[in-house]
Amino acid sequence: MNSLTPPLSSVSRRTSTASGSSVTVRKPHYDCQERESDFGIVVYVPGVESAGIEITSNGVDLLINARKHHFVRVNFGSLNLEGVQHDYQLSLRLGRSLDYAALQAEFHRGILTLTIPKKQPLNFAANSELAKVA
Repeated sequence: MNSLTPPLSSVSRRTSTASGSSVTVRKPHYDCQERESDFGIVVYVPGVESAGIEITSNGVDLLINARKHHFVRVNFGSLNLEGVQHDYQLSLRLGRSLDYAALQAEFHRGILTLTIPKKQPLNFAANSELAKVA
């Protein structure tokens, strides 16, 4: 005898906003590159305008929210646009060696390019020499 099993439930990727409503988001494609003096991140967010991008840092984390402009169409139900109209959210843990206050961002045709300079290492030998002179 065959037994029927219910289908697996899909994983919901919903986040809550400040107003309490939930918004479905997806993680964008991105590329990271560490260079000698800075750290570069390229984030691909097609369908997003520059006004819909929000970049914040919290300690060692970098959070990028990119909201699409949602069109309301007359035949929305028949077009099945639910999957392509999700907003983007990317959270990266980059560490304490970067200067987030000096972050530079460029946006062109759905490609967000971030450049975060590295913090300058403290030179303890120079500081100790200054202390001896004073």
